Amino acid sequence: QVQLVESGGGLVQAGGSLRLSCAASGIIFSINTMGWYRQAPGKQRELVAVITSGGSTNYADSVKGRFTISRDNAKKTVYLEMNSLRPEDTAVYYCNANLRQRFYLREADYWGQGTQVTVSS
Repeated sequence: QVQLVESGGGLVQAGGSLRLSCAASGIIFSINTMGWYRQAPGKQRELVAVITSGGSTNYADSVKGRFTISRDNAKKTVYLEMNSLRPEDTAVYYCNANLRQRFYLREADYWGQGTQVTVSS
């Protein structure tokens, strides 16, 4: 089917940087939006950033100016460059892709397994 494989999480000190990657594979006809969400312990999953196939982006207010989302459509890969990280950015980060597997099927959401980002103070 469809797999979203994330990489790039880890432990970093406050003020540091990390780059997350997420590659989609499998039976894919087209990908609409790709994005990143995060979930901290005891909190609901929240949108971090999203990017359309045309390159339009949207960010959570808490990450504007610090995080940058980008994608490589040929590689079916989305990236999240995270700078000036703060302890409150600590969470499991999930990749999301809204895509169509066949031209005659509706678009559906797919999720990665999540990657842990921990920012120490």
